Amino acid sequence: MILSGEQIRERILKEKLIQNFIDLETQLQPASFDLTLDEIYLITSSASIDFTNKERRLPNYKKIEFNEDWIELNEGIYLISFNEVVNIPNDLLALVRPRSSLIRSGATIFSSLWDPGYSGKSNCLLVVLNENGIKLKKNARIAQMVFIKLFSPAEKTYSGIYQGEGLNSLKKDLR
Repeated sequence: MILSGEQIRERILKEKLIQNFIDLETQLQPASFDLTLDEIYLITSSASIDFTNKERRLPNYKKIEFNEDWIELNEGIYLISFNEVVNIPNDLLALVRPRSSLIRSGATIFSSLWDPGYSGKSNCLLVVLNENGIKLKKNARIAQMVFIKLFSPAEKTYSGIYQGEGLNSLKKDLR
């Protein structure tokens, strides 16, 4: 079952499912929650991924600064972070999809699964396919998070290296 907007609102207010949002009424959708753009990074080196993560090496990133709250991106791939902090309980998982305006502008977002138990300010991959680039404003609503209810709560929850990511550098007070 996918949570409705009202169910998402309820869980935000009671369980802090999502924190650090900009405007609950604007971001709450019929069956999802809009995520807003916080930071953008250029990927500047290669990476290594193995089976056990023992030899995992993430690439280096270079933060791209906004110019008067706007940023112009050329065709390419970027790592992005959102303003929102999510706290996925053990009875839900989440997926992130690009908003339709982003797709119509020639860009898309790729995301991994957000496991039960994950808490943090996650990252996604922004791919600009438009050969003319795209201009994005700080805090633009660019993605939608969908919450899926599990048949039964997960006994084992997320405990990977990304747990709590982005929380140490959080600039705003959590709502």
